[in-house]
Amino acid sequence: MLYDPTEHRIRSFVTRAGRLSIAQARALEELGPKFLVEYAKAPLDFEQAFGRRAPVILEIGFGMGDTTSHIAKGMPEKDFIGVEVHTPGVGSLLKQIGEQDLTNLRLIQHDAVEVLNQMIPPASLAGVHVFFPDPWHKARHNKRRLLQPPFVKLLAGRLAPGGYLHCATDWEDYAVQMLEVLGAEPLLQNTAEGYAPQPAYRPLTKFENRGIKLGHGVWDLVFTKK
Repeated sequence: MLYDPTEHRIRSFVTRAGRLSIAQARALEELGPKFLVEYAKAPLDFEQAFGRRAPVILEIGFGMGDTTSHIAKGMPEKDFIGVEVHTPGVGSLLKQIGEQDLTNLRLIQHDAVEVLNQMIPPASLAGVHVFFPDPWHKARHNKRRLLQPPFVKLLAGRLAPGGYLHCATDWEDYAVQMLEVLGAEPLLQNTAEGYAPQPAYRPLTKFENRGIKLGHGVWDLVFTKK
């Protein structure tokens, strides 16, 4: 059963009207037509979108795209789809695509739940990345967190057998919740006893480095599809 985005649900993001830089606006205009995939209520043909057949990894909420471009550049044999709602982030990643000549990245500017429901075929993804989702750290806002059981079930259904789900957070109570929710999903299996070592492909962000210097923790979770 699909996680129906038409039902009344609490969104995990707030749409912000961020300011576009001149370079981001130029990237949207010049590179958007090639690298931006328009949201549609129809399955996306990965091979047609990328012009080749390769394992596809989906990243949800890529922010300004620095981590996404780093990983895509380091894994040219894989294709990446980044989903983000905020226009400055989309413009920023398009700018990096142009600067680094990345051909294995496509972006969708839309709500991830609807993208997963409508555009991503079941059992089609080699991996999913969810890095530092909004922690909604006030207790009364915890229900807005992205990684809730229905969404995790949806993600698991889109993974191919043996595919992986990699989440990371710098909020310990969110990490505890993630571990509980992911561990309760029958389609997923933890690759570690609890939290996973940071995979080498995920770079440290500048905020993460700053947090580590201040003694803050970061928790990675890597689960695979049974």
